[in-house]
Amino acid sequence: MYFKKLPEMLYNFPIGGKDRVIVVRDITVNVRVLKKVLENISLYDTYDIVSGETPEIVSAKLYGSSQYHWALMLANQRFDYIADWPLTFDALERYCQDKYGVEEMYHTHHYENVQGYVVNSDEPSCTPISNFTVEDRINESKRTIKIISKQLLEQIVNEFDKLV
Repeated sequence: MYFKKLPEMLYNFPIGGKDRVIVVRDITVNVRVLKKVLENISLYDTYDIVSGETPEIVSAKLYGSSQYHWALMLANQRFDYIADWPLTFDALERYCQDKYGVEEMYHTHHYENVQGYVVNSDEPSCTPISNFTVEDRINESKRTIKIISKQLLEQIVNEFDKLV
């Protein structure tokens, strides 16, 4: 639904040594939901994304259709489908292995005291926090999203239609 509403434009593609003009969607159109609507936190409930759920799955679960996944992403100011959405445990593990290496992913990243503050390693009662734990915390922070009511969803869709 999101891309179907974007305006079409002609684009020149060099194909096989010849220029060919093709009709494409103008994805450079930058549409944002009304800032006023996004700032009114009283209009939202929250939802905890279950491991493995995609924006389409959450949209279908909440609104009865996967076509509103883009509205969920915009309402949460998440613009990167992969980086802004929580990874499954297996994907997180692969990410950490790629980033730190198998040997280093469980090595100490920093130390924390019982209040959760970063401290030196010689601090009494400090706990080592691994690279994997740091990445897992970041990943988990992406799990809770704002959900918009069906009525507000209609308003956002209508506003989007007017803007494009």
